[in-house]
Amino acid sequence: MPELSVIVHGPNVQDHLTELLESLAAHPLPDAELIVAAVGDWARETAERHTPEVQVVPLPDGTGDAAARTAGAARASGRWLHFVHAKDGLPAGAPRTVAERVAELPAEVDVLLVDHVRSTWHTSGMPSRDGPLLARAGRADVALDDCAPLLRLTPLLGTRVLRADFWRAHEQRLTTEDEPYAALAALLLADRVACLPHVAYEDRRLRPASLPPVTPEQRYGLVERYESLMDLTRDRRAAHAVLYDVMVRDCLRTFARGGMPEEVAREFFRRASLAALRRRPEGYRRPAGLEGVRRSLLEEGAYARYRAFQAVNRTRRTAKSAVRARRRQAGAKLRDHQYRRALGRPVNPHLAVFSAYWNRGVACNPAAIAAKLAELAPQIHPVWVVTEENAALLPPGTDHVVPGTRRYWEVLATAKYLVNNVNFPNAVVKRPDAIHLQTHHGTPLKRMGIDQMAYPAAAQGLDFQALLERIDKWDYSVSANSHTTRMWERAYPSHYVSLDHGYPRNDVYYTAGAEDIRSVRDRLGIAPGRRAVLYAPTHRDYEAGWTPRLDLAALADRLGDDTVLLVRGHYFYGGAASPLTNLRRTGRIIDVSSYDPVEELCLAADALVTDYSSIMFDYANLDRPIVIHADDWETYRTTRGVYFDLMAEAPGPVARSQQELTEILTTEAWRDEGAAKARAVFRRRFCEYDDGRAAERVVRRVFLGQDERSLPPVLPIEERTPAPTPQEATA
Repeated sequence: MPELSVIVHGPNVQDHLTELLESLAAHPLPDAELIVAAVGDWARETAERHTPEVQVVPLPDGTGDAAARTAGAARASGRWLHFVHAKDGLPAGAPRTVAERVAELPAEVDVLLVDHVRSTWHTSGMPSRDGPLLARAGRADVALDDCAPLLRLTPLLGTRVLRADFWRAHEQRLTTEDEPYAALAALLLADRVACLPHVAYEDRRLRPASLPPVTPEQRYGLVERYESLMDLTRDRRAAHAVLYDVMVRDCLRTFARGGMPEEVAREFFRRASLAALRRRPEGYRRPAGLEGVRRSLLEEGAYARYRAFQAVNRTRRTAKSAVRARRRQAGAKLRDHQYRRALGRPVNPHLAVFSAYWNRGVACNPAAIAAKLAELAPQIHPVWVVTEENAALLPPGTDHVVPGTRRYWEVLATAKYLVNNVNFPNAVVKRPDAIHLQTHHGTPLKRMGIDQMAYPAAAQGLDFQALLERIDKWDYSVSANSHTTRMWERAYPSHYVSLDHGYPRNDVYYTAGAEDIRSVRDRLGIAPGRRAVLYAPTHRDYEAGWTPRLDLAALADRLGDDTVLLVRGHYFYGGAASPLTNLRRTGRIIDVSSYDPVEELCLAADALVTDYSSIMFDYANLDRPIVIHADDWETYRTTRGVYFDLMAEAPGPVARSQQELTEILTTEAWRDEGAAKARAVFRRRFCEYDDGRAAERVVRRVFLGQDERSLPPVLPIEERTPAPTPQEATA
């Protein structure tokens, strides 16, 4: 009996079924079967081209989604059922991940909830809003009444994987053309549910103009759906309160979207009003502000007053928008005037402007260059661009400017050197006698620059023309290895000079001594003799927030008291490492998401666990063990795009699940001969120019104007001596 039955159902709408089946064929399903309940000849012919891997259930044209799901489920033999509409998609590797997760669930769990991405006719792979909610629920199975906020998840049946016995027990109620009803009912009927904060479904929204018009009965059906679902929450106070809130919000949003004839709108409002009154929870308090006013008018059935309220709000928003626009225009004119005046002054040959990570502070390659500049060219004055909230965190005595201020535009206009690891604003003018130094902030595994054009989820509205104009301002681009040089040349095509000198931020991995490492470990509270494992996952464009992909508490338990987990969330999430809140006091897990610089964390760690983060390329300079945790590699590769196959060229062992990762870290696999060989190959390729003198080479070349041939040569990798290991430092 297979663990999972994937049931694809429906007609081949706009030929999306072809794309879905081809993606599944490219990644065979482990311990799973694929059934296509094909509606119509086109869907049947499409599915039959993929036999024998696909079981085809031919259905006549006009068969509804509910009947198609039922027909597919009747053929299924798996313990779990995943219903996938023919218009939708499954990210690469998703069936494998789902099959592995359901295999470990106890028999009491009826529904597994998964995350999804959204695609439309002009975008693809956009993150859902469900990720943080799934992450907060954790991996433990729960009764819905103990985690009622799960009712706020997007009501997609494809994000509910159902135990086959549960489906059969409730088939009559779940067999409906109203998919949102079935999705919500599955939660309300389940004894226990579990979550998988992993993208395992793609919801494709068809272009509205290509769909049949919505009938009045379908509009009214929204209210009827919630009324019926409310019946399932009798004597379930928490679920009733959340579902009521979901119902009222959905009704109000549907009404606000418009598109209904006047008589239909009036009747929809009346029905929604009656439902809001009938189903109102005991002790319910409306939210404050405009939302509370809306709900009050709905409960009163005050249709005319609600319409008037909408009109007033539209007028108010229009007026506020106009005022804000005028203020922005006035401010922009003033700033532009100040900046243009400053551009008329001579360039100051002794002024350098530095910025890192969108003005977060003194960090990364710019920080290492600024430190070496103070040593080799103290006559050049550095000024850092830092946001107002981060200014208080600067080292004492750091000269800085806040974006948007008068002095900010003055230094940008008159500085000889502009150094950044991202980009300065579009408005910055490239003066002929100024030098722009782009340091970057990582070695590229994922697609960057114009290579993101084929990956809308990664680009997310990026203006490629503006990007190219920013690139054209670069004079120099710093690189850590020839792979990076080649990728920058294709991702950022322009006339700049590539500085194949190494990443200055990595110098510390060759210059730090035993005392430096002991000091960092003391600050972190790592006792001598304890193994420190740094876990540093990367950002995923298809997730709304940070979703830990590991049960950190369980991992720490398995690793034992002799191991400390240093957990660092990606900087995109700021201080939002909330998934770690309840783990910080265990003593074996230390949240280092806000600790800077990250290079010190690397020096303190005996080993690194990461997924696709560029930290692996930097850490490899230390020649210490690296373990890759790649549970969603196929999804990441497909959604984000990559430059090489990390699974084939990893710097150490690769784990595709938490179980595999635990096994690697609890045996010698993390540091055995095979791991050392893989790391050696990786270091030779990606630590090519890093030898501890990168910052010196950059400063001498860019700021002192020395010829390339007079710079310190890059040492062969065999002649480099990385910083001592923590064991050596504490011996």
